[in-house]
Amino acid sequence: MISISNLTVTFAGTDLFSNVNFHINDTDKVGLVGKNGAGKSTLMKIIVGIGKPSSGKIMIPSETKIGYLPQQMAHAGDKTVLNETLTAFSELFGLHDEIKEINRQLSERTDYESREYSDLIVRLNDCNDRCLLMETEPPEVQCAKILLGLGFKREEFDRPTSTLSQGWNMRIELAKILLRKPDLLLLDEPTNHLDIESIQWFEDYLKEFRGSVLLVSHDRRFLDNITNRTVEIMLGKIYDYKVPYSKYKLLRKERMEQQKAAYENQQRLISKTEDFIEKFRYKPTKSNQVQSRIKQLEKLDRIEIDEDDNSAMNIKFPPAPRSGDVVFSARNAVIGYPSKVIINNVDITVRRGERIAFVGRNGEGKTTLMRVITGELRILGGEAAMGYNVDMGYYAQNQEDVLDKNKTVFDTLDDIAVGDIRTRLKDILAAFLFRGEDIDKKVSVLSGGERARLAMAKLMLRPHNLLALDEPTNHMDLISKDILKQALLKYDGTLVIVSHDRDFLDGLVDTLYQFKDGKIRQYLGGVQDFLEEEKIESLHELEIAVKEPVAEPEVQKSRESANISYEDLKERRKKQTAAKRLEKEIADCESKLKSITALINSTNDPRKLKDYSSEYQIIKNSKGKAEEEWLLLAEEIEK
Repeated sequence: MISISNLTVTFAGTDLFSNVNFHINDTDKVGLVGKNGAGKSTLMKIIVGIGKPSSGKIMIPSETKIGYLPQQMAHAGDKTVLNETLTAFSELFGLHDEIKEINRQLSERTDYESREYSDLIVRLNDCNDRCLLMETEPPEVQCAKILLGLGFKREEFDRPTSTLSQGWNMRIELAKILLRKPDLLLLDEPTNHLDIESIQWFEDYLKEFRGSVLLVSHDRRFLDNITNRTVEIMLGKIYDYKVPYSKYKLLRKERMEQQKAAYENQQRLISKTEDFIEKFRYKPTKSNQVQSRIKQLEKLDRIEIDEDDNSAMNIKFPPAPRSGDVVFSARNAVIGYPSKVIINNVDITVRRGERIAFVGRNGEGKTTLMRVITGELRILGGEAAMGYNVDMGYYAQNQEDVLDKNKTVFDTLDDIAVGDIRTRLKDILAAFLFRGEDIDKKVSVLSGGERARLAMAKLMLRPHNLLALDEPTNHMDLISKDILKQALLKYDGTLVIVSHDRDFLDGLVDTLYQFKDGKIRQYLGGVQDFLEEEKIESLHELEIAVKEPVAEPEVQKSRESANISYEDLKERRKKQTAAKRLEKEIADCESKLKSITALINSTNDPRKLKDYSSEYQIIKNSKGKAEEEWLLLAEEIEK
């Protein structure tokens, strides 16, 4: 379908891409991956015609219809949700108007044998045929299906788009793209503004989509569920793998290891050959052998190692000072705004050391409750209070509004840093990939990922015992997300996260609160438990109004049937989650031990053998410690 040939893109004398070549076939579902700034969005813009390459060609058949969803775009605000979505059918409505006009002309004409009359008949038939192909169902029905799948309620169809957030307007733009039924979908971070239920619906849609897809996403599981091919952009080059993301990671690691091993073997051969040449260069009895070796080196096809992009964030949160047992509590709280109540009767207690996620549809009150917790918003009724000695670090979702665009990267931290830490600001910024001239950049020119990193860097300036993070992974690349997750797993304070990123939440939180239809429902356990239950509940939500939440949560039924206290059940679920985490850690250690054993058996280098043996012992000790912890937890769970 699309052929990219010798594509080169140069900015300020530096190549972003250099002689890139690859193809997108009719049914390919391609995950486009790479670090922030690697050029993923730039490549999409060039394909769609918004940007131009410095050299090279992109060949697209003229009949190919492309649907492009960028990360940010302008939104119309003068229509209702349904009417704006119906603009996707402008071509169909134009055909309807043309059919009416042709029928009017035919009814008035009497020159039945003329060429003009015959041409009108042909055009009428052509228009009717095209309408039949495009109008498999009434446009309003098609719009309703897509809008419901993307999380809108039927009663919201008449709501003015001017009253919607940017995220909900992006959903309308996505709906319009899908309704136009393109041959190729270019999707740049489509899940950034979708909640978990909408992502599941979108996954099902894309699995059945008959065209091709080029997808940029930081949601690893979304990539795995949708794509059958992964194209990596790394340091201006393209690496094409015919597998989904997780398998690509394994193949990429194998490729780099094989390439390195082949390179090292060749270097040993070259070194030995050069030593032979140097040793016997001036001995007449060896002259034929020397010349043969020289020719051998000249003909040798030298192996080169692909330069790896090793830049990554290095995050470690400062130790958390001890807070009171209750970090935040609300009783019968009414949250919202004077003009609109979002949630009534909020009862929630956040205790020291808990790891909580707020999940649910956008607009259901997750960020609103987070703003109550952070003190930005006062409750309309009831009680809400922060606990004793709580020091909170807050990452807001709308970094576009929070960060001062006129300040530089360095000044953003320097203005709030105090004490000795001011002497380490450059080190902190370097840990978040701001090095050299980057620290003098204005915030206004930073990408979404760079602003996310800068906002996270602000949280490192002093120790906090509560981290309140509202969509922290939006715009973060996959590597940065992994590093942030590992840092949060080691963080010893209390964690409250608003997120729709399943892979990020999996194993990180032990309690979820679902926000739905003006109520908050608690799930004890990890995100996978929640997804399994909600997947069943939402199967019939595509074409009908969103169902009311189940009156009695399963955890409540389980608690009553087992006749145990709420706190005991909660503690048991925490231990079960911790046990699962340890099982994964043990399995990872076993895999690493297997790999290191293979390396030990394959090397004759004493220095490497010593390093491998030392690493083997460290991992073996970690595995033993994890097994001991798992056994203790297993015994406690069985009690």
